[in-house]
Amino acid sequence: MFATAQYESGDWDSAPFVPANIIDTIARYTEIPVAPIGVVAPLSEERMLRYPLLYLTGHLPVRFNAAEQRNVRRFVERGGLLFVDDHDHDVDGVFHKSATEEIARAAGPLAELPNDHPLYSSFFKFDGPPATSQELNGWGDNLVHTHLLAVQREGRIAVLYSSKDYSSEWNYHPENKRFLAVDNTRFAVNLAVYALTA
Repeated sequence: MFATAQYESGDWDSAPFVPANIIDTIARYTEIPVAPIGVVAPLSEERMLRYPLLYLTGHLPVRFNAAEQRNVRRFVERGGLLFVDDHDHDVDGVFHKSATEEIARAAGPLAELPNDHPLYSSFFKFDGPPATSQELNGWGDNLVHTHLLAVQREGRIAVLYSSKDYSSEWNYHPENKRFLAVDNTRFAVNLAVYALTA
């Protein structure tokens, strides 16, 4: 089941087509059982702890309330993978600054993830994080981010943070996906497989 993290601050639902596209990708390439529609997992509620992978995005400041911070900490301690993607792809932006601060408070400091990490070969083979067409579109920091950031616990990724704006890259109407020469959502398969097996 693909779960989108809901948080009280900010615009957590800024990429509404992402769940349908990722569900289609996981069903297309793997034998992982996946529900046909995604779910919303409020970080303030304990039911968010039942999902192995949570997707969190937005453009606006992220400030976890006490319950959200507590549950994020419990989630990563229990082996969950929180994938946080900056929908603004701007390291000087308010989402990046606030989200990275909140991650540090709840889960620990972020550090560069090596591009030969097992995540990048957990299903499809990538030489580091796939590029997006959003990175150099003149908005945000206009940089190609060569690494993702991560909080690791005992060698396992607990939080994965992206400034590459996969949210914009994957947020198109699902019907349009069939026209892609190369499916740009394939990296999400690696995230799902890693979350379930690492």
